[in-house]
Amino acid sequence: MNTFHLVIVTLDGVSFDGECEKLVVRTIDGDVCIMANHIAYVTALGMGEAQVFTESGVRKAACIGGLLSVANNEVKLAPTTFEWAEDIDRERALRAKERAEEALAQKKSVQEEKIAMAKLHRALVRSSVAKK
Repeated sequence: MNTFHLVIVTLDGVSFDGECEKLVVRTIDGDVCIMANHIAYVTALGMGEAQVFTESGVRKAACIGGLLSVANNEVKLAPTTFEWAEDIDRERALRAKERAEEALAQKKSVQEEKIAMAKLHRALVRSSVAKK
């Protein structure tokens, strides 16, 4: 299968740098699939599961916020948060989900509700990716 070069860089450093057959990631407009020789493309990332397909198999991660750029068969993923499934502490993610649900139930201000919703969504993504 044809491949492209993928670099995943976070504030913590390089999470992946190598050849990739396919990348599936959530953008602000929905999921996209990037394959070799994809047209030039730049978009903001949403909150969801990322799948990196290599000749070794598929690796999954929680991918939240940031940017995706594609040019000249090189893909750069610069997420705000990126956690490989095997590195996610599922119990911690479930506790974060419970705290976010409790904050939502208190219904304080609109701003606090938005923050609690974002935290809940992040916890749901992390726990979902971790269990797969």
